[in-house]
Amino acid sequence: MAIDEQKTAEIKEKLQSRDDHIRESWVKAMEVRLVREELDKCQKGEGVNHYENCKWLSEKYLLMMQANRVKGYKHIDV
Repeated sequence: MAIDEQKTAEIKEKLQSRDDHIRESWVKAMEVRLVREELDKCQKGEGVNHYENCKWLSEKYLLMMQANRVKGYKHIDV
């Protein structure tokens, strides 16, 4: 019985860690979406000067796109 309880506890812990990982990954992805929306607003509002005035926002967006990708939880257990 103790082995079964230990195994179920391990499975529950693994599922919880997967859920936490996916949740954090999606939060970061939504932050990228918000920056993209602000970049769109900036570009539409600034008109022809958006290359100069929105440069910092576009650089931030590119860095966030590289760092905050949605990553899965699938790992091969050996």
